[in-house]
Amino acid sequence: MPNPLQLLRLVAFLEAISWPVLISVSLTVDRVNNRMPIRVFGMIHGALFLVLVWLLIRARFEAQWPKGRVWLLFVASLVPFWPFFLDRRFPGWIAQTKLP
Repeated sequence: MPNPLQLLRLVAFLEAISWPVLISVSLTVDRVNNRMPIRVFGMIHGALFLVLVWLLIRARFEAQWPKGRVWLLFVASLVPFWPFFLDRRFPGWIAQTKLP
């Protein structure tokens, strides 16, 4: 089983990519009156967000991450492009964490 913190980093990165993709798809597809791609990408983005929240909860309780770090990552997932800036901190955070 992969390290849950590495999985958290991957999901955070994918969720950060899915938001601009969803916006760009919705802006281009909306002009041709076909809403299906918007629904598909919206569902993918929503599922990634839910997995991210679940992994943040696991990081808080299983890896004993501080509340401030978990809240920082949660708020960053709501603001476009913030997760890209926090991604460079992940290797240090993962190295500091001792998993059971």
